[in-house]
Amino acid sequence: MKMNFNHPYHLVDYSPWPLTGAIGTLTLVTGMIKWFHNFNMNLLIIGYIIIILTMFQWWRDICREGTFQGKHTILVTKGLRWGMILFIVSEIFFFISFFWAFFHSSLSPNIEIGAMWPPKGVMPFNPFQIPLLNTIILISSGVTVTWAHHSLMENNHTQCIQSLFITIMLGIYFTMLQTYEYIEAPFTIADSVYGSTFFVATGFHGLHVLIGTMFLIVCFLRHLNNHFSSNHHFGFEAAAWYWHFVDVVWLFLYISIYWWGN
Repeated sequence: MKMNFNHPYHLVDYSPWPLTGAIGTLTLVTGMIKWFHNFNMNLLIIGYIIIILTMFQWWRDICREGTFQGKHTILVTKGLRWGMILFIVSEIFFFISFFWAFFHSSLSPNIEIGAMWPPKGVMPFNPFQIPLLNTIILISSGVTVTWAHHSLMENNHTQCIQSLFITIMLGIYFTMLQTYEYIEAPFTIADSVYGSTFFVATGFHGLHVLIGTMFLIVCFLRHLNNHFSSNHHFGFEAAAWYWHFVDVVWLFLYISIYWWGN
């Protein structure tokens, strides 16, 4: 039977990676539960290994399709753009739920938490110490990733490498500072609704920073291997959009939870 490929769409080939990704996620979550209850990390580590191997091979296949096989045509790239836009919109609503919970509790605090905000007995962070430094770091990283994008569009290979490397370093520095902040925190996730909203909102944001940093590292490695050109670089563009989204969410977190909520 002769197949007709005379169309601009990308009909993906059969791939084992969605299945192995699902198995890895199941193993990871089951391993987390086992770790919480039995303090045994064996299954958790196996889950991480499966997911990392799946990510590496799945991303390798996508890079191959988009860069060498020419399957990411203009029409396919347009679909990928809309997919990324809708994904970021869904992430915005994900964070809106956390802000909703925070303002619901802070604007009218219950009698159980002392009818005050922050709740009685909770000592919040000073917003002008590590949180302010983290804000400066993320805003600076937004500037450097924009610099990288403009360098790429102007075919300036060296400046793109430099600015992308600086962005990745700033992302790692942010994660290190937030980890230090969590270790030194004077309250826990179990300290009333303040602790739970603070750690869930900032924790999920931290997870998004980690994902965004990984996204940028992959783009950095691809750029070193000349995968991008001035008119064909949606992989990098998607990473830049995601990073700007992470920046904006942090600004809202800083203003509302660290500064106003303090």
